[in-house]
Amino acid sequence: MTFLDAAGTATSTAQQGGGWSMWVMLILIIVVMWFFMIRPQRKQQKELQKFREGLQKGDKVVTIGGIYGTVVEVKDKTLLLEIDSNVKIKVDKNSVVKDFSEAQQQ
Repeated sequence: MTFLDAAGTATSTAQQGGGWSMWVMLILIIVVMWFFMIRPQRKQQKELQKFREGLQKGDKVVTIGGIYGTVVEVKDKTLLLEIDSNVKIKVDKNSVVKDFSEAQQQ
């Protein structure tokens, strides 16, 4: 009977040790996911927000919908884009995703 009690105690001790390793692996997975996925995405969002705040008259930009235009007027939340000679549209600042004026000069 003592042999069975000893075996049962060893098994329960092994199961408890396995629980700690599971938590360590779970925490490690979360840290790796944050480092490789969440952190770069936050950095990209901050750069895009900084870009949108720094828009000025004369900047050439692209919207989410693929409309290329030149900024004519900047307001708090909107932009007036000239997309062709004497054709202007009003768009939300959040729809602007890229500045292409520097890319054309290179």
